[in-house]
Formats: sequence, structure tokens, C-alpha cells
Amino acid sequence: MTSQFDEEIDRRGSHCVKWDMMDTLYGVPKDDGLAMWVADMDFRPPACVTDELREVLDHGVFGYFGNDGPYLDAIRWWMDERHGWTVERDWIYSTHGLVNGTAMCVDAFTEPGDGVVLFTPVYHAFARVIKAANRQVVECALTMTDGRYEMDFEAYDAQMTGTERMVILCSPHNPGGRVWSKAELQAVAAFAKRHDLILVSDEIHHDLVMPGNTHIPMPLADENCLDRLVMMTATTKTFNIAGSHIGNVIIPDPELRARFAKRMAALGMSPNSFGLFTAMAAYSPAGAAWVDELVDYLDGNRRLFDDMVNAIPGVTSMPMQATYLAWVDFARTGMEPAEFTRRVEKDARIAANHGPTFGTGGESFLRFNFATPRSRVIEAGERLQAAFRDLQ
Repeated sequence: MTSQFDEEIDRRGSHCVKWDMMDTLYGVPKDDGLAMWVADMDFRPPACVTDELREVLDHGVFGYFGNDGPYLDAIRWWMDERHGWTVERDWIYSTHGLVNGTAMCVDAFTEPGDGVVLFTPVYHAFARVIKAANRQVVECALTMTDGRYEMDFEAYDAQMTGTERMVILCSPHNPGGRVWSKAELQAVAAFAKRHDLILVSDEIHHDLVMPGNTHIPMPLADENCLDRLVMMTATTKTFNIAGSHIGNVIIPDPELRARFAKRMAALGMSPNSFGLFTAMAAYSPAGAAWVDELVDYLDGNRRLFDDMVNAIPGVTSMPMQATYLAWVDFARTGMEPAEFTRRVEKDARIAANHGPTFGTGGESFLRFNFATPRSRVIEAGERLQAAFRDLQ
């Protein structure tokens, strides 16, 4: 049966960084290359979002947004309905996406020279904003156990010097696709408490969890961490509206809220009204039904892509529980990173994220975005198999 997600939409020439910049950044030609790097999807958002935008456009006046109560209540409804967490209106701050949210947390809760802990490999923008703010990135390397990432807190405790002020958790994990267990989340909270760290939990992928897995929001894993917790969620990944640049920074503790609000005020920040309109429309029963269909489709793409990639000798796609980002290890091919990357970019003509950009542990990996019509996933798998045919 044909799915709405099967439609191939040509994004080239639309100022789309994912498709229009892959030649400049990766040397993959736009005319016949496949863009599998930037973490946005090649799907239209649900009709409830586009209908809302059309109504705003038809009205024709784009002034300041007033009465944000319905917007805040839409976030509260989604968190309660989909994730079982009760959020109060005054806990929520809106940022220009969650990279901005991360930067705001670093700015509000740390000082230049402070250490910020990352469990690497992890989303590359974290390190970028930390370094740009003249803070120190403290890499706590994840360990590989039975083909999946785990955390080693005994080793991490030994690394701490007392200069660290914050830890950022990616939950679910990007790029490894892990859905952390309750025990693992509790261990993260305990680690933050032992070392008196602000705990920033980036849960932007929390809606994109594969069947058979359950994401646990950090406050439900350990309610004792609320005095140091900053939760970050967004509509942008879930509904493929990253260009709206809207993110939710949710802070239960009043002292932390006051510190964050002061920095927001000092920087004169306020959200884009289009992001507020799209969020209200997305966080709805219609949006929820669309997400359920999306996740089923992504799960099919995941299984297909993994089967095709894992058929290449020496290549392994890490078993993933969430996101739409395959983390593929080329270590057992015996090739140097320059060689397997060349084959992917030049022979297969696929743009994928380079593993080292995610920090320690990413050296032998590439990250592939399979949130695209299934026909393209099949084509990508065939191209990769052809590029490594001499191994078979």
C-alpha cells in the first residue's frame, strides 16, 4: 500500500541545506547525489500544520504574537498525553530551536573556562556551542557493549576535576539511536548530583522511538534531579519543521528558571510567531496520528537500510531504538576513514555525516539519515553495496 511518505519531493534549488549544500561540503553532485546527512526529513509535515500556516498566510498580517496560553497548553498537552509528564506553563521557555537552547543553557549556567561534560560520540552541535562560548568540552567516552553504547560512570567519576559545571545528555541518543533505560537515566542523575552539575537533557528525538521501545523523560526517571534539571524538547524533529526554529526549554526549578529568564531578557529574545503557530497545530490529536504513521514508516526504512548495509562484509549498522539516523561502522573493512568515506561520497554519491565530528569514538563511523522515501533508501543501499562490491 502506498504511503504519504513515499512521495519523492525534489528539494534541490529550494535553499535546502541538506540537498543544495552537499556538493560544496561533501563533493557529492546535486544532480544525482543522495543527501543523507542533515537531520531533517524529506517528508511534508502533517496537514494540520500546513493548514494552520495557510490560514495565517491568508489572513495576511504578520504582527506580534499575543496570548501564548494556548501555545503553552499545547506543549503541556503533548508532554502529558504522549510522555506522561505534567508540565506547568511557567516552566516553559521558547528558544530559536534547541541548538540555541543549548547555547542559552551554557550561557546562563556556566562561566568561561568551566567544563561541560558530553557522552561521546554525540550530536556535534553541542561541542560547537560549548567551544564558541569559551567553555571546555569534557568528553566522557561511551563504551561499546554487545554492539550498543553504554555509560561507564566509574571511569567518568575519575575524569572529573571539579571544574565541570554542566552535563548534557542526548536522550534518545544521537547518533547511536539508544533509548536509555530508567536505570541508566538514574545513573546520569546521580552522576550530576555527585559532581554538582546542571543536567541538561536534550530529548528532541523523544517522539521518534521505534516500536517495542519506550522513551522515559528524565524527570520521570528520577524526580530527585528536578533541582538541577533543564529539559529540552521540540516540534521541529518530530514534525519536520526545523526551519521554524522553535524549541521548548522546560525548567521545573524556580531558581534555575530565574537565572535562565534573566539571560533571555538580557539578550532580548522572543520566539518567531510562525514557530508558535506551527507548534500549536502540531501538538494535537491530528499531529499525534501523523507521528504514529511516520514512526511505522521510519521503522520499515530502518529495517531495510540495516539489512542492505549489513550485507556488506565488514560494515555494521548499530542496532537503533530511536531517531532516523543510522550509525554505520566501517571498522571491520580494514579501511582507513579516508578510503571508506571516499567510496561513499565519490563512488556511491551519498552525502553522510563524518563520524569524527561527533567526538571521541566516531572515528570509524558515518551517519546516514534514512528519513526519505523508501525508493531512495533502496537506491542508497544498492549504491553502497556497489561501492564496496570488491569486499563481497
